[in-house]
Amino acid sequence: MSKSLSAKNVKIKRAYEPADPDDGIRILVDRLWPRGVKKEIAAIDQWAKELAPSTELRKWFGHEPARWPEFKHRYMIELQQHAGLVDEVRDLARNGPITLVYAAHDELHNDAIVLRDLLLNQQT
Repeated sequence: MSKSLSAKNVKIKRAYEPADPDDGIRILVDRLWPRGVKKEIAAIDQWAKELAPSTELRKWFGHEPARWPEFKHRYMIELQQHAGLVDEVRDLARNGPITLVYAAHDELHNDAIVLRDLLLNQQT
């Protein structure tokens, strides 16, 4: 049986917030690099473009809160196509803290929230 995953090991943070040693492994989960953020400042350890919503889904969503339930549903389907990569990220979180870094302005409706929930709710 694998080590359980603690919720405190999976954080989310906007790319525009300063990096912190408590972040652990910082994983950018957007397909596009955050506008105006220098790579040195972002302190990204991994860029998981494959885990980001598809360009089509991102454009359809447009960060419209009314589309949030459908966005979550469609994004979860996309994430199922990358189950191996999701498992790799989950394993990293079992071994220490990770921070899912995203650029969206909306802190309540973004891909990092969906991915965090998936990591925490489907522990195998």
